[in-house]
Amino acid sequence: MHIIAPIQHGLILLMSVTLKQLAGTLGLSPTTVSRALNGFPEVNDATRKRVREAAERANYRPNTRAKSLATGRAQAIGHVIPVSTSHEIVNPVFADFIAGAGETYSRAGYEMVLRVVPDADEAQAYRDLIARGAVDGVMVHGPRQQDSRVALLGELEVPFMFHGRTSNIDQPYSWLDINNQRSFRRAAQFLIDLGHRRIALVNGLEEMDFANRRRNGYLEALEHAGIAVDPALMRQAEMTEPYGYRALIEMRKLPDPPTAFMASSMIVAYGLRRGLSDLGLKLGRDVSIITHDDDLSYLPNDGDVPMFTATKSSVREAGRRAASMLLRLVEAPASAPLTELMETSLVVGASTGPAVPQESG
Repeated sequence: MHIIAPIQHGLILLMSVTLKQLAGTLGLSPTTVSRALNGFPEVNDATRKRVREAAERANYRPNTRAKSLATGRAQAIGHVIPVSTSHEIVNPVFADFIAGAGETYSRAGYEMVLRVVPDADEAQAYRDLIARGAVDGVMVHGPRQQDSRVALLGELEVPFMFHGRTSNIDQPYSWLDINNQRSFRRAAQFLIDLGHRRIALVNGLEEMDFANRRRNGYLEALEHAGIAVDPALMRQAEMTEPYGYRALIEMRKLPDPPTAFMASSMIVAYGLRRGLSDLGLKLGRDVSIITHDDDLSYLPNDGDVPMFTATKSSVREAGRRAASMLLRLVEAPASAPLTELMETSLVVGASTGPAVPQESG
């Protein structure tokens, strides 16, 4: 850490302050201060807040090189992104997660190593990073069902954390996820309570674990309400704005069109809204839309009355928590597996209203 101190003739001097000195000013042990900065749960919330505020005021930055020499670690966490999903790098969900994780890494004196590779090279990228000792742990993105990366990273004996979960895997592993199934069941039930019976699901690719869980939540709500499932009202694809637009235009042409749509992302919801506008329909009056919006920094859904009714979950906070859990695994590998399931909140906006009789478009 460095602080700027005045000296003679108006000059300034950068003075190094160690973790021990920071701990001394707080009347705490260096171990407690280190654990507070790294998010260890045994430090109570009040102490953690006091330590972090003091570190921020002092512009504290751990001496990464010295810590690396002392611990024998790389002081780095790896993120490997297959090129076929490289669109995630400009996706607000990915950006917010990385921002939150980066805050945690920085406070703990860790760097982030980001590798973008062809799909066929993903496994080798993990092997190379670990064989070279370039990273101390790995954060895994975009889990699929029966994700083979659980077994691969287990064999490589590296601490790893999944952002999300994978299904039908017997091997224990660490993850942080939101409760996608309960979230979408609750959202569908909200529309059912408004009188909607023709409810469309505009989902992500269901080979992705989160999308499969959201589909299951939607189906559970329909079954509970005694509503027959209509495959014509279900779509799955990469979550883009044009995909949402096409889904709405196509389904509004059905003989018995949906009165409500459930979107798996805010980006898809914007496409649905554009489709409604082109058809001369009013959002929330003629057709209802409910979306999962992830509480994104770059696509805010706020105001006195939010534009969309949405299930909200902070991706940036998920990034902070997942990174903190991964650093705990790096410090104490025997503590694995660590898991956390975050719940969403349902925020009612202007995009939903009671069902009204619909005519095909």
